[in-house]
Amino acid sequence: MNFKLALGALVLMIATGIGGWYFSLISEENRYHVPTPTDVVDIAFSMADMDGTIRSSTEWDGKARLINFWATWCAPCRREIPLLKKTQEEHGANNLQVIGIAVDFPDEVNTYAEEAQFNYPILVGQEEAVAIAEKSGIEFIGLPFTMIVAPSGELIKAHVGEIFEHQIEQILAVFSDLESGKIDAAGARETLGDF
Repeated sequence: MNFKLALGALVLMIATGIGGWYFSLISEENRYHVPTPTDVVDIAFSMADMDGTIRSSTEWDGKARLINFWATWCAPCRREIPLLKKTQEEHGANNLQVIGIAVDFPDEVNTYAEEAQFNYPILVGQEEAVAIAEKSGIEFIGLPFTMIVAPSGELIKAHVGEIFEHQIEQILAVFSDLESGKIDAAGARETLGDF
């Protein structure tokens, strides 16, 4: 690894540590952003996958999505990956797509991916990933960070921090209600308001 990459990795780790400290200080209501019923946030993007192929979010139009931002050096990110893989395996056939966006260096992501054996697409980038995450409207974005997106492509909720099984169950129930027409995107936001 050359000096610039090593220095960049060190700066990123220090920034993450400071971000984690800041995250622990900010209030819960400021930590999580729930779009109001009048917010319509379209999460459209194009980004390279691990092979360098440009993937567009339109590829998953019509599917409910969990867009998970992570990094190889982020312990909570690594802890939630098995749950995301399980979610994709059990619900991928039911109009759900998990998408990983690694805010990291491609070499580290490819090495980690060999161990993790992802069953969902992994996109890789730094500035591009941050630009996508910023569409959520959250002022401070730490990792892991997950966007919950309706089949229409509209942002339902953004969650900063590790995601747990009971939260996945809530999300799946909301996606089911959306698909059946029981609720609309505004109702989904309201339902996940205390998530």
